[in-house]
Amino acid sequence: MIRVGILGATGYTARELVRILLRHPEVEIRVLTSRQEGRPPISAVHPQFAGRLELELTPTEPHHVAGQTDCIFSCLPHAASADVIAQLADSDVRIIDFSADYRLDDAATYQEWYGKRHPDPERLGQVAYGLPELFREQIRESKLVANPGCYPTAAILALAPLLKSEWIECHTIVVDAKSGLSGAGRTPKLTTHFVEANESVSPYSVGRHRHMPEMEQILGRIIGHRPSILFTPHLIPMDRGILATVYVRPTVNKSEDEWLDLLQTFYEGEPFVRVVEHLPATKDTLSSNFCDLTVRLVKERLVVFSAIDNLGKGASGAAVQNLNVMFGFPETLAL
Repeated sequence: MIRVGILGATGYTARELVRILLRHPEVEIRVLTSRQEGRPPISAVHPQFAGRLELELTPTEPHHVAGQTDCIFSCLPHAASADVIAQLADSDVRIIDFSADYRLDDAATYQEWYGKRHPDPERLGQVAYGLPELFREQIRESKLVANPGCYPTAAILALAPLLKSEWIECHTIVVDAKSGLSGAGRTPKLTTHFVEANESVSPYSVGRHRHMPEMEQILGRIIGHRPSILFTPHLIPMDRGILATVYVRPTVNKSEDEWLDLLQTFYEGEPFVRVVEHLPATKDTLSSNFCDLTVRLVKERLVVFSAIDNLGKGASGAAVQNLNVMFGFPETLAL
């Protein structure tokens, strides 16, 4: 039985993580932490766990948590997460980090996009990126895994086969993506207030969203050089889900069926990537760990559609998939 701790257990991704782990037959949740005052039970923060999990939220004391667990999920914000993880470097516990702290390759890029000096720069560029479809062997052997961002998951899974094949231009990529409001986190903000968000679709962080360098760097690891991606995210008035529409210029003359075959061949045997012929919708992947992909040829452009649940394959589902890889369980267990 794997003993698990969750740092920062009050947010949406932690709630989804607990929901999944409660049905995992090889996992016991031992510790839940919070930076809030007091020691409320988890059911006081997430009422859906009443009668199912009676743990109290305790202060985040890294070595205390490590002493009671085999695996820690860090759901802390960026910078705060790396600060805690750096304190656990000498422990035997394995860590899956939900923050962006270990996704990027270098401290300069991190400081440029996150506006802070990295608390643990020596580890950057050496941490496995938590997409098993692309980095399974590194994840299996790793002590620390960087769980991917939600938008990057949708975009990278769509683009990796195309870039690897060299059938598309790598400097004219456009990613247009829409996300449910849970992607903005649980902390109240004006833009996610019901009156502001309901009956409205709004772009944000145009040209400066922090997930753009993540997409470029991770895809660069796959093809050996960094592509150039223009990424525009939007908030839409629904709880959860992401639909990414990716526009690329082909460099070869291929039919739509041949593009679909490329995706199907690349992801053959992958349990959570479904290459479909219909246009995917966010409801198709709701509360799941699936990514649904398809393509269309339109006016000499290739349009790729990628649908995920931002709290599932975009966060907590992916984290449990990584846990299964790291500890040698069937990859689909509890998912």
